[in-house]
Amino acid sequence: MNKWSRLLFQPSLPLDGDKRVTGSSEHIALSRKVAEEGMVLLKNDGILPLSKEKNLAVFGKAAVDYVKGGGGSGDVYCKYVHSLVDGLTARGALLYKPLIRFYEDELKTQYENGRCPGMTAEPALPKELIDGAAAFADTALIVINRFSGEGWDRSSIECNNEFNPWESETSMPKIAGQIFPDGDFYLTKEEITMIESVKERFGRVVAVLNIGGVIDLRWLNDDGINAALYMGQGGMEGGDAAAEILLGMINPSGRLVDTYAGSHEDYPSTAGFHESFDYVNYTEDIYVGYRYFMTVPGAKDKVIYPFGYGLSYTSFETSLLSASDADGSFIFNVKVTNTGDRAGKEVVQLYYSAPAGVLGKPVAELGDFAKTRELQPGESQMLTLSVSRYLMSSYDDLGKIADASYVLEKGRYDFYLAKDSLRLGDSVYSFENSEDIITSKLSHQLAPVELKERMLSDGSYEALPLGEHRDINESVIKKMEPGTEEALTPVVKMRDRFCLTTPFKKGVHILSEVAEGEISLDEFVDQLTVEEMIHLSGGQPNTGVANTFGFGNLPEYGVPSAMTADGPAGVRIAPETGILTTAFPCATLMASSWNTEILHAVGKAGGEELKENNLAVWLTPAINIHRSPLCGRNFEYYSEDPIVAGKMGAALVNGIQENHVGASVKHFCCNNKETNRKHSDSRVSERALREIYLKAFEIVVKESDPYTIMSAYNAVNGQRASESRDLLTGILKGEWGYKGMVTTDWWTRGEHYKEVNAGNDLKMGNGFDERLIEADKLGALDHDQLKANVKRILATILKFD
Repeated sequence: MNKWSRLLFQPSLPLDGDKRVTGSSEHIALSRKVAEEGMVLLKNDGILPLSKEKNLAVFGKAAVDYVKGGGGSGDVYCKYVHSLVDGLTARGALLYKPLIRFYEDELKTQYENGRCPGMTAEPALPKELIDGAAAFADTALIVINRFSGEGWDRSSIECNNEFNPWESETSMPKIAGQIFPDGDFYLTKEEITMIESVKERFGRVVAVLNIGGVIDLRWLNDDGINAALYMGQGGMEGGDAAAEILLGMINPSGRLVDTYAGSHEDYPSTAGFHESFDYVNYTEDIYVGYRYFMTVPGAKDKVIYPFGYGLSYTSFETSLLSASDADGSFIFNVKVTNTGDRAGKEVVQLYYSAPAGVLGKPVAELGDFAKTRELQPGESQMLTLSVSRYLMSSYDDLGKIADASYVLEKGRYDFYLAKDSLRLGDSVYSFENSEDIITSKLSHQLAPVELKERMLSDGSYEALPLGEHRDINESVIKKMEPGTEEALTPVVKMRDRFCLTTPFKKGVHILSEVAEGEISLDEFVDQLTVEEMIHLSGGQPNTGVANTFGFGNLPEYGVPSAMTADGPAGVRIAPETGILTTAFPCATLMASSWNTEILHAVGKAGGEELKENNLAVWLTPAINIHRSPLCGRNFEYYSEDPIVAGKMGAALVNGIQENHVGASVKHFCCNNKETNRKHSDSRVSERALREIYLKAFEIVVKESDPYTIMSAYNAVNGQRASESRDLLTGILKGEWGYKGMVTTDWWTRGEHYKEVNAGNDLKMGNGFDERLIEADKLGALDHDQLKANVKRILATILKFD
């Protein structure tokens, strides 16, 4: 095919001969494989693995009410989903069927009454069913699930301050309040009753957690619970993956990517999470997740399961072979040996501790990680891990040492090869830094003006300088009424009659001439009028199977229309098209694999499905930080740690873009709350912004050069992310040297001319040509910036084939 044949003619031809790759058995097998690698064995007193020759009783509606992933744009339409019961049954496990039929009947009724998987109530168990199950088996499985989605957080609180056409977003908080009156972080009374009944009647009990975010796991420490598996939300074959782990067909190798505390009040982000619809104060600063629990006095005692934690059916020994200091990085060669009697994989975590110094530091931070291949008993593998001085540096936002600079403070730095964040062990290498070193001199960008204080390492707070309030709705033209732009489709651009033999505008250069090297992109853009550039800066109508719109679409200049598709758990194509794609596990479970190679494979497979269906940009990965367990979209994000999120995200992007289609890394940045997300101001220090919330994006930009970045809905320190020149031009394009395209999230409340001027190249799902023209008449539209934006949009299209 010629360049852009798929985009121009929508042929939907298979990528692989006569066989379509979309939803193929190979891709589904990969989905199951990444689910297997991400599931985490939390507890095991020797009861696991189970024998399929022995009878089992499976309790909890979640045994059949399987949640494959979260809701909203992260949902995927696939051929089927397999629950844990499906997986166990297919592998010959002997299950107590009356119990399963009871749950199936109960769920059928709840579904008919408008409930969806994961948003169902735990039914009361008849005594005769428990008696029958206890007579049938001495081993019980307890399955608990949770569901959350885009546009709402994990509570009954909702904000209805504007029109919202998405019915599910307004109904879910109400349903959550009915099912989980104390919040879904905690077990319901019905779940507690069920668990206690099972523990009373069974001597062998295994808990299975079909969850996408952190919940209270204190109950797993009870003597009546013999083993526990974090199943996560495992995509279309998650039930098969969990069954194979429970039956010992697969050795679990996942590790937690979040810290599990007993109460959501134990997280410092909880207190102010719903303080206001208008803002969120990130007062915990850099002390997010394990950085808080390891550092602040008394916090460690609240941890139930630490970041990086996970068990195996075998054992491993990790030893340091060599350590070196070269080219600005510390490099460690390690040997991992399987010392047990089963084949398995091990995750090696490299942590470093920095001197508290003047700026203050967490007790330790993750620097790098690696996962072995499957090692047979007695087999070893050599791995190399590294961490740069720049990554270990702290950002000085108040000028205590060097203003607006990354500083490697003087003092001793220790390195650890650890099992998890709470089991660092002994230092394997130390470095004595004799003087403060500036590793990067920068300038202030996006400084807070209304964040009054931030946490220090001892749990106290220091005051921050304040500034003038910034009006996020300031505009030279009258703002649209909030919500009226929601779900608007792009204008369908009409063309005058043209001759088939001369389909292009008379006397112009066409974009294919740039692709063939006959003219430069500058020459091509120079011939466009302001109105034509304005047209290119907004989203374009759907073609083919797309339902999230596209960009380009200037046929008189030979510019094709490139379509987008939602992610990140698979390519999301509307079910009415008849195309069913592969549903991969949710992002948090994929990250729990700690396996960059398998994330690369998922990216490559997703990119193939994208391309085969004539789509050009996959709106993934979402790499926002798990700041709070209350965020309803955490399932779609990777981790509380930016190193895990960044490296796993970069691997996915590299896999996607091998297909010459694009990734769109989102949501840039601080989109850590869904309630009123289009107006809420994330107030965060420059240090926390750079060290925590921007770090994953920086890693992805520098390691995978994504075709596109998606700016977030929310404001950051009084500036809407899509309108922030500090963020998009100062940091992203200036400091990091990003050359790709920036798109808004869909239907932002940002003003289009302000987004253009900030360096936000494309407004989705549609632009507002008339509003840009109105702003231009007032002299408020930067023509040079508009031209630069259009060049980036066209340069992105030139990358597609």
